[in-house]
Amino acid sequence: SDSHFDNYPVDMPVDVLLGKPPRMTRDVSRVRREERPLELDVDLAEAIYRVLRLPAVADKTFLVTIGDRTVGGLCARDQMVGPWQVPVSDVAVTLTGFRAVTGEAMAMGERTPLAALVGPASGRMAIGEAVTNIAAALLPSLGAIRLSANWMAACGQDGEDAALYDTVRAVGEELCPALGIAIPVGKDSLSMRTTWQQDGETRSVTAPLSLIVSAFAPVEDVRATLTPEARTDAGSTRLVLFDLGNGLNRLGGSALAQVYGRFGDDVPDLDAPDQLRALFDLVQTLNREGRIIAYHDRSDGGLVTTLVEMAFAGHCGVDVDLTGLGTDAVAALFSEELGAVVQVREDDLDEVLDLAAEIGLADLTHVLGEVTDEQRIVLRSEGRVIFEDSRVALHRAWSETTYNMQALRDHPDCAREEFDRHLDEDDPGLNVRLTFDPSDDVAAPMIATGARPPVAILREQGVNSHVEMAAAFKRAGFAAYDVHMTDLIGGRRRLDDFVGMVACGGFSYGDVLGAGEGWAKTILFHGRAREAFQRFFLRPDTFALGICNGCQMMAALKDLIPGAEHWPRFVTNRSEQFEARLSLVEIMPSPSVFLHGMEGSVLPIAVSHGEGRAEFRDDAHREACAGSGQSALRYVDSYHEVAETYPANPNGSPGGLAGLCSADGRVTIAMPHPERVFRTVQHSWHPRDWGEDGPWMRIWRNARRWVS
Repeated sequence: SDSHFDNYPVDMPVDVLLGKPPRMTRDVSRVRREERPLELDVDLAEAIYRVLRLPAVADKTFLVTIGDRTVGGLCARDQMVGPWQVPVSDVAVTLTGFRAVTGEAMAMGERTPLAALVGPASGRMAIGEAVTNIAAALLPSLGAIRLSANWMAACGQDGEDAALYDTVRAVGEELCPALGIAIPVGKDSLSMRTTWQQDGETRSVTAPLSLIVSAFAPVEDVRATLTPEARTDAGSTRLVLFDLGNGLNRLGGSALAQVYGRFGDDVPDLDAPDQLRALFDLVQTLNREGRIIAYHDRSDGGLVTTLVEMAFAGHCGVDVDLTGLGTDAVAALFSEELGAVVQVREDDLDEVLDLAAEIGLADLTHVLGEVTDEQRIVLRSEGRVIFEDSRVALHRAWSETTYNMQALRDHPDCAREEFDRHLDEDDPGLNVRLTFDPSDDVAAPMIATGARPPVAILREQGVNSHVEMAAAFKRAGFAAYDVHMTDLIGGRRRLDDFVGMVACGGFSYGDVLGAGEGWAKTILFHGRAREAFQRFFLRPDTFALGICNGCQMMAALKDLIPGAEHWPRFVTNRSEQFEARLSLVEIMPSPSVFLHGMEGSVLPIAVSHGEGRAEFRDDAHREACAGSGQSALRYVDSYHEVAETYPANPNGSPGGLAGLCSADGRVTIAMPHPERVFRTVQHSWHPRDWGEDGPWMRIWRNARRWVS
């Protein structure tokens, strides 16, 4: 039905669409699973370190940085949080367009271990975790969330069919209707058991029932997305816990139980859906009013993990008192009941508490303590300190697992260099030095004339960064045209018709033919294409830009480009791995028409490549390039010194080289992706005082001014 026109645009019997499949009958029985009570007498410090090293809790950097998270130019919030790029974000947020501040939020929830004892509890907790995660984004309402449910079970095994039935009913017929959330899509894998023969015996492994929930919702303003980055620059602040576990602190199936080889008999559950709804509404209201500085949900590892991850993201300390959470401090710290911790200004604390009381959360709200400038994690209970350690030591323990995985998979020296960066307690992280005003639109007078010079956005098979590149050029007053290599080779397009040409990033030919070098060979070994490119580069009124894969391609075309004879080729990263990061680069004095007036600036930029290490033919070529001012960009560390170590230098290029230009500046190539961060909201981290335009927008405006 269509509510707007009050009619039925699709009117056909469902039987015609789906047919009449035979009904299936299963005769199953429930199996009562019993576990021993979790009786743990643990040393608190040892327990914290064990839990932080558990893979489900530990740092996931080694997984995050090998995935291209910036492609498309519409990512507003990825996993990496804050100046130190710590992977603790609760939610992913994308933009709906290159001029919009609206977007889409995505989050996940899963509580598979709980299903080994109580299937319905695991399903309810998965839904709850998805909601507390996605609550970090500014959403219209709880009812705006849609869920995708991925069910896995070992059907046919004793008790598993019944557990699946009970969990589906608990989630689909009870919890989601109570929350007003729909599950329109999902999938299932119902053969989660494997058997094999070993030493004449039949052996088998049966996976527990699993519900993996993906939550999606429209975002009103991506700029209002909350992160776990605890801040020390907001004056006096307080940390507040909203405990949806109602003080029960059930430890069954928790990370604490797992690291001691136990399970427990009492698992967390979502006992009161109305409390989850109230918490969601409270967080959204406080966010709209600008009262939340940092937000992090409680999940794997419990409250202690929530607190230290906030400290890791903010490179700060926390001092909290657990007295109000019950007599068992261990249970309070490690239980994985639903909930969240927020950092608020002390001036806003009374307002926050009053609002929580108004919606019935007064008994679940606990003021824990404060964020401190000292790099110490201090936990108190009943008037005494029960745990104290340095943030650096805990951060290293949390990152130990990712370091060990990375050392096995990648270059071990790079893994060690990244792990050791945590030793620098004073590391300022990503920071900016600007020598120009990003809000100054130097192309505005040219745009006002209405003239839009044509630019060819060049593509080859596998190129994937053309849309964001076109958006940046269009924003600067150009007319961007999609031009594929087959258009040029087939004669459907001519480079003679364009004033500018851009070779975009991506994976040309799947990176199996030398990546960008394979692209270059399609030009060099084709008479018409070679002549067209050479003629374009020789014209004094043209400019060209090569980014990432396009940088590699243009470097291989240096014989056709006047003043590019000393350029290097680009080969596999020193880490031997694809690198996707937000890195700092310094803009060097050069004749580049794109970088005019930006010299001396240090800016964050998206990096996403597997073959970005500059390799010169010899030292003479390298010195000639540097001496002629053609080295236009270089990676620097957080102290703005030339980056020679990983990951500040993500690919191992000598001298941190990240970009070059031709002798006359008309052709510029760069490995990082400025087209993915031309707006402030596209940055994983940025200074809070930046406006709509990111500093990298200047390069397209410079090109527009140069054309005039």
